[in-house]
Amino acid sequence: QMQLVESGGGLVQPGGSLKLSCAASGSTLDDYYIGWFRQAPGKEREGVSCISGSARNTYSADSVKGRFFISRDNAKRTATLQMNSLKPEDTTIYYCAAAFAPAISTTTAQHMCGEATSFGTWGPGTQVTVSS
Repeated sequence: QMQLVESGGGLVQPGGSLKLSCAASGSTLDDYYIGWFRQAPGKEREGVSCISGSARNTYSADSVKGRFFISRDNAKRTATLQMNSLKPEDTTIYYCAAAFAPAISTTTAQHMCGEATSFGTWGPGTQVTVSS
């Protein structure tokens, strides 16, 4: 039984940086595909960035490429989303998610990153606000 909890959200000015962390408990991370999603009230959940169990492959939405960077440390059971050059449109709630997917192919992983229904475990979310 894996549990996830996010931290690091807050208020930051446009152009600033923020680092989100996801802490896992109840299970090791090695065989889990990890994703970061975001969702504004009344809108669909959007895939932001994902990382494979071995950390060899990462995927990001076009809107955050070059600005957001995902990483993980399986020994510490944590995953991180480093957010740079933040824009007001990045304001929303960010969620960490995990899917049990050992030996997943790169093609499947890329498709999964855009589909929230592929992930079975979710954290409660953390608020990110970008405003001057």
